[in-house]
Amino acid sequence: MRKFLKYVATLLGVLVLGVLLAFGLAWFKTERALDKTYTVNDPPLTVLRDTETLTHGGHLFATRGCADCHGADGAGKLVFDAGPVMRLVAPNLTPGGRLKDRTVDQIAAAIRHGVKPDGHPLIFMPIQDFHEMGDADTAALIAYLQALPASANDPGPLEIRPLAKLMYLFDKFPLLPAEKLDHAPRARTPPPVGRTAAYGQYVAQGCIGCHGRNFAGQHVPGTPPSFPDARNLTPAALGGWQEADFFRALREGKRPDGSAIDPFMPWQAFAKMSDDEIAALWAYLQTVPPVASKQKS
Repeated sequence: MRKFLKYVATLLGVLVLGVLLAFGLAWFKTERALDKTYTVNDPPLTVLRDTETLTHGGHLFATRGCADCHGADGAGKLVFDAGPVMRLVAPNLTPGGRLKDRTVDQIAAAIRHGVKPDGHPLIFMPIQDFHEMGDADTAALIAYLQALPASANDPGPLEIRPLAKLMYLFDKFPLLPAEKLDHAPRARTPPPVGRTAAYGQYVAQGCIGCHGRNFAGQHVPGTPPSFPDARNLTPAALGGWQEADFFRALREGKRPDGSAIDPFMPWQAFAKMSDDEIAALWAYLQTVPPVASKQKS
């Protein structure tokens, strides 16, 4: 009996030591990554502030997910509190908040590279959705942000909690997307606007963060387990859909059978897309390789 108890005590001791070691390594890796700096030298942007540009910037803000996280007024908000994982807060992007003292190119670096003015990485900013945003579109979005009514709203601090660090240690949590991107300087010119697969691929960048790079669906990285998975958008899952069904899904939040799409899917934002944007998205999704829903990206 004593030998058994001694064995159990030793086993528990080893387990506790292992857990402490894992959390120690997780803390070290996280702090080291947060301390790393990146250099962004994209060509300088020219920002116009005419009515057409501001209108286009507002359209991008409303349809590319910015309003979903930062609020319709851009004043920031709590996105979710995932207990031991993290408290995710989207900051105030109005002239009264985080961006008030930043230059146009510093804001562009945050949007497309996830990098702060001091070179340190932004936490959990979905830059994979914006990394290839065209220069003119990025400039229009920045013009719109700078024209928003100033707000003093403070949504509180973002908190990286122990489980997030542990998941990050094993590459299971996209804490710092900047470390996985190419930061080489270059100009970005999107394809012409139109109902084409090429333009649809450009628009579909905003779907990658949730649906995965192969659009086969996944559990949205970083969200609590209770959140629904993003669905498969490849022809393997949408093979029975018609373009009209796709329009209805984005404009009304309804599937072909009339059932409601889970409200976690921000179809209300996509409903504001133009007919050309939605038609282009549909055209592009018809060209992606079909992947069975059980296969994740």
